[in-house]
Amino acid sequence: MSIIIVLLTNITGMAESRKEIAILGGGCFWCLEAVYEGVKGVEKVESGFSGGYIKNPAYQEVTSGRTGHAEVVKITFDPTILPYDVLLSIFFTIHDPTTLNRQGADVGTQYRSVIFYHNQEQKKIALSVIEKLSEARIYDNNIVTQLIEEAPFYKAEDYHQDYYANNKQQPYCQIVVAPKVRKFKEKFSEWMVK
Repeated sequence: MSIIIVLLTNITGMAESRKEIAILGGGCFWCLEAVYEGVKGVEKVESGFSGGYIKNPAYQEVTSGRTGHAEVVKITFDPTILPYDVLLSIFFTIHDPTTLNRQGADVGTQYRSVIFYHNQEQKKIALSVIEKLSEARIYDNNIVTQLIEEAPFYKAEDYHQDYYANNKQQPYCQIVVAPKVRKFKEKFSEWMVK
């Protein structure tokens, strides 16, 4: 299922793409950010927090699990290049959507699998992708990804931005992030930025 593509035409008649936003949580935001920064059609990726109870939370507050926020990435993308269903297919490939409030050793609601949809079309596409994955029995367990209407996004501290790119030798990056980047490259090579 593809997204409806809307093109805006400027005065000179040249087509400009429409930008969309996706907010996704699937464990540590460093993993998702590292993958989506290498995807065709992605214009910007920001690590941050969404879905909690306080305004402008700090990383230490979120990692305590007491604010209700999930670690997420805010992805600005061009749907004329990267359809939302493909963006979600990548998401469901690079994390485990069947583990409630955890990804590997990262445990707590801040690491939950969640899609914050921005409009009814995104919700419809997300439901369709989840349904297709469930019908295909891709996973041994049921998908527990939350599908929630857009909540405020709070950008994480500067040192979290481009974390993998700036810290590839850090043990967590080598053990946890790098395998997810490799998995993306193996399964979605046609969607890699060259």
